[in-house]
Amino acid sequence: MTAIGFDNTERLLTPGQVASLFSVDPKTVSRWALAGRLGSLRTPGGHRRFRESEVRELHARLTSEAHH
Repeated sequence: MTAIGFDNTERLLTPGQVASLFSVDPKTVSRWALAGRLGSLRTPGGHRRFRESEVRELHARLTSEAHH
């Protein structure tokens, strides 16, 4: 959950944006982060942000599993 070593050019998503992509509640996204299912960063104000590439990877994995 640290900002050290992350690519500054990568788009960061809010919990609401991630929740919208997965059709879940934003609190579910926060629980995924706490469980280690999805990595997150913290803004200086303490808000969670998620790397778009990691979110897309998880979405692709879950979508693929759903179709098998």
